[in-house]
Amino acid sequence: MATDRNVYLEDIPVETAWGALVGALNACGRGGVLAGEPVPVREALGRITAAPVVARLSSPHYHAAAMDGYAVRAAETVGATETRPLKLSAERVKVVNTGAALPPAFDAVIMIENVQETEDGITITAPVAPWQHVRMLGEDMVATEIVVTSGQRLRPMDLGAIAGCGHTHVLVRRRPRVVIVPTGSELVSAEGDPQPGQVIEYNSIVLGAQVQAAGGDAEVLAITPDDRDALRSALAEALAREPDLVLLLSGSSAGTRDFTSKLVQETGRLLVHGVAVRPGHPVIMGVTEPGVPIIGVPGYPVSAALTGEIFVQPLLALWLGTQPDLAVRPRVQATLTRRLSSPAGDDDYARVTVAEIDDRLLATPLGRGAGVITSLVRADGLAHIPRFNEGVDRGGAVTVLLYRSLDEIRRTAVITGSHDPMLDLLAGHLAERYPGSRLASASVGSLGGLVALGRGETHLAGMHLLDEATGEYNLPYLQRQLKGKSVRVINFANREQGLLVPAGNPAGVRGLEDLARLRYVNRQRGAGTRVLLDFLLKSRDLNPTAIAGYEHEEYTHMAVAGAVASGVADCGMAVRSAAIALGLDFISIGWERYDLVVPATQLGHPIVNQVLSILNSGEFRSALGAQPGYDVRETGTVVFDGPLG
Repeated sequence: MATDRNVYLEDIPVETAWGALVGALNACGRGGVLAGEPVPVREALGRITAAPVVARLSSPHYHAAAMDGYAVRAAETVGATETRPLKLSAERVKVVNTGAALPPAFDAVIMIENVQETEDGITITAPVAPWQHVRMLGEDMVATEIVVTSGQRLRPMDLGAIAGCGHTHVLVRRRPRVVIVPTGSELVSAEGDPQPGQVIEYNSIVLGAQVQAAGGDAEVLAITPDDRDALRSALAEALAREPDLVLLLSGSSAGTRDFTSKLVQETGRLLVHGVAVRPGHPVIMGVTEPGVPIIGVPGYPVSAALTGEIFVQPLLALWLGTQPDLAVRPRVQATLTRRLSSPAGDDDYARVTVAEIDDRLLATPLGRGAGVITSLVRADGLAHIPRFNEGVDRGGAVTVLLYRSLDEIRRTAVITGSHDPMLDLLAGHLAERYPGSRLASASVGSLGGLVALGRGETHLAGMHLLDEATGEYNLPYLQRQLKGKSVRVINFANREQGLLVPAGNPAGVRGLEDLARLRYVNRQRGAGTRVLLDFLLKSRDLNPTAIAGYEHEEYTHMAVAGAVASGVADCGMAVRSAAIALGLDFISIGWERYDLVVPATQLGHPIVNQVLSILNSGEFRSALGAQPGYDVRETGTVVFDGPLG
């Protein structure tokens, strides 16, 4: 069957794509910095200067008293000592206050604290040097001096200097005007109420904020459906607003409803369709006949955001004469905690968290899905894997472009292992009591936490591993896996586990025996909840292979709840708080102990101490105890402390 499907022109390197765009703009005279415009100094914060700012006045523009006291002629104070005080008559001194103009023929100021006032003058006990306690004319700035250079982003102190040397206005680069056109029949605005099959449109919010952060002005048009005529009209409307740049959001892939490339060809010249970068592969770039560039931005949120960083912000920086954020972002070398695969032909930017553990910077990859915007929220940076590399093994070095400063990363405690929704509550209390401190969690399951402890890749580990032989939590696993290492095991809480089912329990689920007739959603291998399930199934002589969905794995309690709430599964195991969060019914299976394990090497670390102090605080225990399904009577209790034998 014939389809109206696009085909990528080519899969070209980022540098080549960028060069094609800049070359086309240069050819039509739009590849240089934008013209300047005068704006009031009070409104110029963050703007980029279009020319050097030259002082119109000196500052101060007169000789000014630097202290409260008396103006004198320095030569007339010679000879004054403590044993032979010198008296100066009222005619030979003048009272001055800080900032006042120095009277003519006077060249020094004596602080009021250093004189003895008399009825007809003052007495001094020490001489003063010429121009002592005087701010000389031009001490700060001299007329005709360059105060602020061209191409500088104006800061609050810059505005003060500009005003202080006699200017009310400053010449700055015109803000690039960017018109954003969201497209997609499935999209609804953030103010709408999305129905199944509809998606909230927020790429325009992200791209608009990136434009603003780079120094531009963004205007967002109404959402346009996937109709060629409607899109053609929307593009015409965007161009009628005389923009410097048009961003067409979505419609850049190779689907049958992706019309962007054809519209660009109709309007001008298509330069690029498909760039060797991930995320962000299906980028489109072209220019209209008048020379207005158009960038077709991929629809997936992570791809859209990275397109903004890799192409949109650098283009605005070119016009403003500045460096783009991607170019000036701090870069560090970090060690990967697990293998990171990469397509060999592309520049790959993988989202990672970064932690400093025992003076090592460790990078842990986050989810790779291009639709997972929260992975950018959680990311500390982007690990760049250049083209022609198929990935980096665990323990290998990667270059990370940081989103956060190294100081923020050093003030971040990392909990690796089992997921618990109330770790977010702990993080909130930490940030409130210790501003600037942060808690990051990596949900890799209890056994994954054990591995991270053994490799020295975490500050703390969360776990709830039930040992079949002893019925005891956590310690038997620690003894087997980390023998010889010293740790401290601290109770986070005892929590209630159970089966999550849709509201009203339509399938009439009463216990684990019912799982064989349901669609189940499981936790991943190594998760404590998975270990508990397998233990309970074995104790009841129930066969896991008889459970439909036993191999359907999710990595968090909330993901399990989401699968049940959305109808993907009829049942799953998680903590009670996850059921409450999504309005599900909960069939209790029992209580378990959830502990935090701290390696002895991390005890005494400032950020770890802060976390433990929160855990032991009455405020946190009260807040945690108020959550259904949590027993805090042992919270903060040391379960074990010492070497594992």
